[in-house]
Amino acid sequence: MGFSTDAIHAGQQPDPVTGAVITPIYQTSTYAQEELGKHKGYEYGRTHNLTRASMEANIAALEKGKYGIAFASGLAATHALLSLVKAGDHVICSNNVYGGTYRLFEQIMKDYGLEFSWVNTSELSNIEKAIKPNTKMVYLETPTNPMLNLTDLQGASDICKKNNLLCICDNTFMSPYFQNPLTLGCDVVLHSSTKYLNGHSDVIGGILLTSDEKIHERLRYIQNATGGVPSPFDCWLVMRSTKTLAVRMERHEKNAIALAKYLSESGIGKKIYYPGLSSHPQHELAKKQMRGFGGMISVDVGDTEKAKKILKNVKIFTLGESLGGVESLISHPASMTHATVPKEEREKFGLTDGLIRFSVGIEDIEDLIADIENALK
Repeated sequence: MGFSTDAIHAGQQPDPVTGAVITPIYQTSTYAQEELGKHKGYEYGRTHNLTRASMEANIAALEKGKYGIAFASGLAATHALLSLVKAGDHVICSNNVYGGTYRLFEQIMKDYGLEFSWVNTSELSNIEKAIKPNTKMVYLETPTNPMLNLTDLQGASDICKKNNLLCICDNTFMSPYFQNPLTLGCDVVLHSSTKYLNGHSDVIGGILLTSDEKIHERLRYIQNATGGVPSPFDCWLVMRSTKTLAVRMERHEKNAIALAKYLSESGIGKKIYYPGLSSHPQHELAKKQMRGFGGMISVDVGDTEKAKKILKNVKIFTLGESLGGVESLISHPASMTHATVPKEEREKFGLTDGLIRFSVGIEDIEDLIADIENALK
């Protein structure tokens, strides 16, 4: 089936009791069992929930995977991934990832005996150079947050297969509409479903997608054993939202392309980071492995004071953390999403105090451009 058809129908059947077209919210903690050892496939709400299972199947289909395993947040999903490795193991990571990922890895999981190497995975040779005898996983984010650097997923996954390493990709920025890392050889795809999958800024959630049965079985066990599952209502909200994912992403991208061109031509930014611009160093790779360029733009305006002026005076863009909602957001990564990353580390990959990140929404583009112009005045 096509993407939009799967988005609307995959994982969902009319309710057998009433015929309801929309999957019900099964808001229950437990299930009646017919007799000892005999039930309808559902025992306890943490372990089984039909609303959650329908949402997991829906997103798995969109990511061209067989299995989806949902969690209460993107970081809960990321934490579950690290349960696939053990103390003494080594993980190679993209050096510019979401600040919460960096915090989890460096300030929590290192205490449990895991070792991390932060490398620029845009250069595949850096991955190969970082491999050690105890390396077990390569964790990629592409495009990265907030610098929008790209990693060649097919090339990276080939290196992982050659060295018997797990290949993980955080696909939050692109959504399944624009990129499918599983089809390029990755073993597991991660999403913060808070972002584009839900797209309405009213849910916190995360999900892992895979086609590997053994990985799925382990992650499913971890999901149940650690208990970080999303509520049935949150699952229902995400499944409501994926129905419009295609049309939303098309509008996000259309607006982002127009805004990136405006920012580039106006001279507002010293540097514009957007894969859809031909000036982006990996524009050709973007066209090769992605079906679009997404709705995220980062701009280095040159200094902190200019950044503060824009952040303070915009009216339509909302100053706030997160991304991927229908409303446009603006943020200051150095003091918000990436505040836990040491300044010297941030600046190594270009994340300066003058960098602003735009999550371009689906409003009228003329209003978004006018909002930035007015903020500067």
